[in-house]
Amino acid sequence: MTSADQVSRLLALVPYLQLHPDAELEATAATFGVSAKQLLSDLKVLWYCGLPGGLPGDLIEIDFDALDERGRIRLSNADYLSRPMRFTPDEALSLLVALRAVRELAGAEAGVDSAVAKLERATGAPALPRVAVAGGEEAVRGQLAQAIQAAVLVGFDYVDAGLEPSTPVVVPARLMVRDGYGYLQAWSPERADWRTYRLDRIANIQPTSTTYVLPGEPPEFGAGWLEASGDAQPVQLTVTHEAAWIAEYIPVQQVRRLADHVEIDLLVADPAWLRSLILRLGDGLLSVQPEAAAESARKAAREALDAYRAG
Repeated sequence: MTSADQVSRLLALVPYLQLHPDAELEATAATFGVSAKQLLSDLKVLWYCGLPGGLPGDLIEIDFDALDERGRIRLSNADYLSRPMRFTPDEALSLLVALRAVRELAGAEAGVDSAVAKLERATGAPALPRVAVAGGEEAVRGQLAQAIQAAVLVGFDYVDAGLEPSTPVVVPARLMVRDGYGYLQAWSPERADWRTYRLDRIANIQPTSTTYVLPGEPPEFGAGWLEASGDAQPVQLTVTHEAAWIAEYIPVQQVRRLADHVEIDLLVADPAWLRSLILRLGDGLLSVQPEAAAESARKAAREALDAYRAG
């Protein structure tokens, strides 16, 4: 836990304790997601905080006798921190963008719409550019949401990252957004395993009346989701040292810096994304393994050159 975490917690703790006088130590610690020992440490730091001057009347006061004897927190002389923290403009705008992304995928929700309206008024940013989420057709999302609620099997047409069509029959479990794309997590009875599908690649939903009890919660869609994806393929890029900056901006597995070049190992689930990256690197890219992974980029470059020469 960093000092920045503690400062943020202390700024929220003071107004909380003023709204909850004589708060119980264990319950307050649980509210803030820390141990009672950590909260006691926070209070000891808070005891030395207050207005400039540092005189007894300037500092926040805590009744440690009540804390030691009855486990109760009694705080006083902190009226200048009676209101909770306000969002900074950057924080408010970041939250507004995130809420708009949620609304794009989830559709109209009273709670989301109300929060967006309040933030727009507070930030004065109703004209902020709208968030574009590759979330598929609204009808598709609606049918999947209904299937999740009913816990029934559905079939649909799907095209994977390699443009291979399939017709999976699964039990939808969760809709989510990751890096600007909407995803469906679903249980596949045929494979007895969890599967993840991009919403913009799903079409022709075929709901059934067959109910199915899920074996549990779907796995967390965290940093390792790409490694677990059956669509992801290993690719090695060999680039110049000047082009090695890409390793700081894209998810990579390993970087090897040699005397005259840099080797970068990564997983690729979307050939179109790799094609765009290869074309962007230009002369900074020395080789791609496997070579077939770069074929669509070579084709796109040849077509662009032919069009240029044709005038």
